[in-house]
Amino acid sequence: MSVSADNYNVVFSNIEIGIGTWAWGDRFVWGYGNKYKEDDVIQAYHESIRNNVVFFDTAEVYGQGKSESFLGRLIPETTASVRIATKIMPFPWRFGKHALQRALERSLERLCLPKVDLYQIHWPIPPYPVEHWIEQMAEVHSKGLIRAIGVSNYDLEKTNRSAEALKKENLQLASNQVEYHLLERRIEKNGLLQYCQANNIKVIAYSPLAMGVLSGKYTPETPPKGARASQYSRDLLLKIQPLIKLLKRIGQDHDGKTASQVAINWVICKGALPIPGAKNAKQAAENAGATGWRLSEGEIRELDELSNRVSPISK
Repeated sequence: MSVSADNYNVVFSNIEIGIGTWAWGDRFVWGYGNKYKEDDVIQAYHESIRNNVVFFDTAEVYGQGKSESFLGRLIPETTASVRIATKIMPFPWRFGKHALQRALERSLERLCLPKVDLYQIHWPIPPYPVEHWIEQMAEVHSKGLIRAIGVSNYDLEKTNRSAEALKKENLQLASNQVEYHLLERRIEKNGLLQYCQANNIKVIAYSPLAMGVLSGKYTPETPPKGARASQYSRDLLLKIQPLIKLLKRIGQDHDGKTASQVAINWVICKGALPIPGAKNAKQAAENAGATGWRLSEGEIRELDELSNRVSPISK
């Protein structure tokens, strides 16, 4: 059985947006247990389903397995046909022919699923080459434990190597999950986005709101705290205010869409699949409001041009 176009379509057909579940149980970066708790996560899941958002991306390391366990409890509570993507962290101490399968089996146990729709290699961590993990991916696919194979945080060279290694197994690389938003556009500039689109590899865009910064929630006077503070400094927040104002203005021209919804729609218009987080029902509903409409070509061009001027990554 190969990762045919049919399997690719099972995962991504009719999907404009997904939910990234990094925050579901994560205390270090997102502060789970403080401003949001278990009930908020449960409500975020059900609100997503009510809005026909059925693609959920998780990973074994999110909340040390708690994110997968949340989904394992919540999936049986609805009749929706959800699509689940999870990831293995290829730590260097994970060696042996069946290391990936053992990790996958633990993820499936937490998810309470017999197979996962998309299984991804979280990072290209040395010392093993990408082909080492691709070989093991092909093996678990042949056993019917996964429907499609993806990678995450892979550059163009490693993405191509992974795709070529899978071709030798008569398989297709289904996706590459990377950070992509108006302040992080390297995949447009280094050829990765174009390569993926030309080879039917879905780009899954994590942090499409730049960890909340593009929502306009944070200002130079009220910057994010914790792990995000160093990445989005006061100086950067000051520099990007014209972009935030443009997002809000464009949103008003689209029946009062929020800055967040415009920023997510920009990712959709670029042909990628955004997976914003949702820590509560309100955020889940707002995410869903980014779908079902499109920015004009002129608006996309205006956002692109201003993004290039204010982004910390302009090349």
